[in-house]
Amino acid sequence: MNAIDIIARKRDGFTLTAGEIDFFIQGYTSGAIPDYQAAAWCMAVFLRGMNSEEVTELTLSIARSGQMLDLSDVAPLVADKHSTGGVGDKVTLALGPVVAACGQPVGKMSGRGLGFSGGTIDKLESIPGWSPRLSISDFKRQLANIGLVVAGQTSDLAPADGKLYALRDVTATVPSLPLIASSVMSKKLASGANVILLDVKVGEGAFMRTLPDAEALARIMVTIGAQAGRRVVARVSDMSQPLGHAVGNALEVKEAIATLKGQGPSDFTRLIVEDAGLLLHLCGCIPAAVDSDAIAQRAIADGSALEKFRQFVQAQGGNPAVVDDPEGVLPHAPVVHTLTSPQGGWLAAVNARTFGEVTVQLGGGRMKKEDAIDPSVGVVLRAKIGDRVESGQPLCDIHARSEADARAAAERLLAAYLWSAAPVEPPALIKQTIYPEALNV
Repeated sequence: MNAIDIIARKRDGFTLTAGEIDFFIQGYTSGAIPDYQAAAWCMAVFLRGMNSEEVTELTLSIARSGQMLDLSDVAPLVADKHSTGGVGDKVTLALGPVVAACGQPVGKMSGRGLGFSGGTIDKLESIPGWSPRLSISDFKRQLANIGLVVAGQTSDLAPADGKLYALRDVTATVPSLPLIASSVMSKKLASGANVILLDVKVGEGAFMRTLPDAEALARIMVTIGAQAGRRVVARVSDMSQPLGHAVGNALEVKEAIATLKGQGPSDFTRLIVEDAGLLLHLCGCIPAAVDSDAIAQRAIADGSALEKFRQFVQAQGGNPAVVDDPEGVLPHAPVVHTLTSPQGGWLAAVNARTFGEVTVQLGGGRMKKEDAIDPSVGVVLRAKIGDRVESGQPLCDIHARSEADARAAAERLLAAYLWSAAPVEPPALIKQTIYPEALNV
């Protein structure tokens, strides 16, 4: 068995065996297979694709390239939620505390943002003192004691994925469904969760622009999970416009805290409640006949989810006062500029990608992994698709480091809006929920 033959077999459209895939992945991880051969293999996969068995074997091999966490000594079931990335996507910050407050442990490895899509770790690091750097023993201890932990991805977990992603990024092979699915799911399998809810975003502010592409990716990942012995369900959700109102790290933390206080935007709150209810059902915490949404809503209403967030922040070194006084604890941008509507009408489009790109331009994101970010900057929407606005009415508030930055952002953001003379129906937030049973896996 050698790398050249494996590349040639995939190039010619043959199905690779589990042994061939593992030979290639472990060889690349160890350095025995060089970058140029791995690049050729990635391009062959990009062009020829993989069947479900190949993708599952690829995912398992990537997961086995490093440490595989076993959390069974902490809890019989550990829940996780993963988003494929979007704009204003602060779901983990609110969903985790709600689910944990209902008695279901949530353990998650999260990443940083790159490009227009924000990262959970970046958002949480806007809380003074909060740290994602946990040892495996600390991760397990916090999961046992508090029931909620969010840590940064380490080089010990799925190291093959880090090498492959860096290679794909510079060889035009990122948009490959088998490679995307195996990248996401290998980290999920390695981090030890038994029950995983996938949030596959679709629209202008997502990596999957079309519904067929998003559904295809969701089906592949659900199939991988089932074949790997995990309970995985995927939801395809809208990212044509930003989720909630806030885009930007500290601004999104503030909005997540408001949501846990029962004061969040309606679309974001609805997604949190529905996702929490689904996770609780999947984990068997709530019988099928019980209204799981009501259980999740109660955790918000009685303050237990907010208290869980406080415990979580404090356990990872953050200032717990952020829960009671987010305005006083979180960083503020020195300039806040309000963009007003140049005309009246109903909003027909609020392009999510533009908001994400503008936030990066303001300093709130990174285009390269080593870029520093400013947690205080971003945009807060005042109106969304379907809202009626009058000329001169605020569309959004731009939080910037300078007046010049704010003016440049306002010019770009204005192009993100489209108006209609007739009423517009807001887009459905959840497009589809995909269960493994429906895929016969």
